Amino acid sequence: MEKTNTIAGKKIDKSRIISLEKGKIPPQAVDLEEAVLGAMMIDKKGIDDVIDILHSDAFYDVKHQEIYAVIYELFQNSQPIDLLTVSNLLKKNGKLEMVGGDFYLIRLTQKVASSAHIEFHARIILQKYIQRKLISISSEIIENAYDESTDVFDLLDDAEGKLFEVTQGNLKKSSEDAGSLVKQALKKIQEIGNQEGMSGLATGFTKLDALTSGWQPSDLIIIAARPGMGKTAFVISMAKNMAIDFNHAVAVFSLEMSSVQLITRMISSETGLTSEKLRKGNLEPHEWEQLNVKVKKLSDAPIFIDDTPSLSIFDLRAKARRLVSQHNVKIIVIDYLQLMTAGGNGKGGGNREQEISTISRNLKALAKELSVPVIALSQLSRAVETRGGSKRPLLSDLRESGAIEQDADIVSFIFRPEYYGMTEWDDDEHTPCEGQGEFIVAKHRNGGLDNIRLKFTGHLAKFSDLEEGFSSEFQSSMNNPFDDDFSPNQRIEPKDAFGDDDVPF
Repeated sequence: MEKTNTIAGKKIDKSRIISLEKGKIPPQAVDLEEAVLGAMMIDKKGIDDVIDILHSDAFYDVKHQEIYAVIYELFQNSQPIDLLTVSNLLKKNGKLEMVGGDFYLIRLTQKVASSAHIEFHARIILQKYIQRKLISISSEIIENAYDESTDVFDLLDDAEGKLFEVTQGNLKKSSEDAGSLVKQALKKIQEIGNQEGMSGLATGFTKLDALTSGWQPSDLIIIAARPGMGKTAFVISMAKNMAIDFNHAVAVFSLEMSSVQLITRMISSETGLTSEKLRKGNLEPHEWEQLNVKVKKLSDAPIFIDDTPSLSIFDLRAKARRLVSQHNVKIIVIDYLQLMTAGGNGKGGGNREQEISTISRNLKALAKELSVPVIALSQLSRAVETRGGSKRPLLSDLRESGAIEQDADIVSFIFRPEYYGMTEWDDDEHTPCEGQGEFIVAKHRNGGLDNIRLKFTGHLAKFSDLEEGFSSEFQSSMNNPFDDDFSPNQRIEPKDAFGDDDVPF
């Protein structure tokens, strides 16, 4: 929380006091503040140029903060903005005398003749504000650093978080009134209507996008399954779709597989060449041509992979902030949650269930802070394997912590009946399930639930939309063009598909 002192009943920015104590005046541009406010009251174009750049706290002079707040309120209510309307609203709010009366407002309008260069002036005002914020944040960091009871990793995380807020322009706000929130919601609804119902990030899976309207900013999405079901295959397919088809920047934190292994899977999925062939390099001439042509799209895709093992939630936050800031990353994927550690200080922080709860809670906080969807893969307990009848996962099967279910906005499972030797879905039609998987949305905080069937191509570790009329006969005819020994009915173990015993799907 930003520290302030109270003098004569008014809150005074601590950075100003510290600066004056050192004999320095805080960074400011009061003359430009006067010019910008004057221009906004005489020229509508000036308002349009700066209303998205400045906020009331960016002004150094308290009088200017109040005047800008009134201008912004008039703008939000689509009311005319001039000397008279500003004066009237200030009077209504009981702030007219505080800002110097009508005389001061008139003097502001006489400072300028037009709104020329107003955007340039506004950006200088914002720069001075950022300098003042940095002074305030730095002084608070120094003060906390002298406190022996402060955990150094908490201090680092807090410092980086505050600097990230300044960088993003998302300085922490107090509560907002219902009126402004309703306007934001209406604007969002209108934007969704213009995008034909897709309010979030499209995944490339048609039915899933229809159910969720795309992955939503600030959501924590859990995708859970038993080893070998295809968790990694699903998110790799999804990341490739999002980056190549929709040009969304994707960050993947792979705690289990190396970055080269992960990108090799993506190459296999994109080119149609098995990972075994790519690993051994024994390609035919036409396959080399196929590889070189089709890999071009993937090499240009905005995908960022970090394979740091045993990543802590502290390190993840730091890395994620930089990726969002530097590369405009739109979605974060973590493979997988149980391989993360909770503390940056090397302490376990209690039993494993408490640690997973801490990680889950922090992932949700990270999604809200960065306003991006965070997808975390998770293991399921062995209860699925020992249970009789249907092996379809349940929410109670989430491993190690019920907090995962509580914190997540969406909890989903991946289920492939073939893995358990089944040949038909457990529906009334006894539909063949060869080469298919099910994406089960078991919890959806802001939408409906569904079981979405997808096509699974085992030798490429690839999920895709299930074509209409897809059947076992159709799947059986799709023989692997690169491996005569492959059978669609075969239960794929990690070593069969990729040559690595310890790399589950």
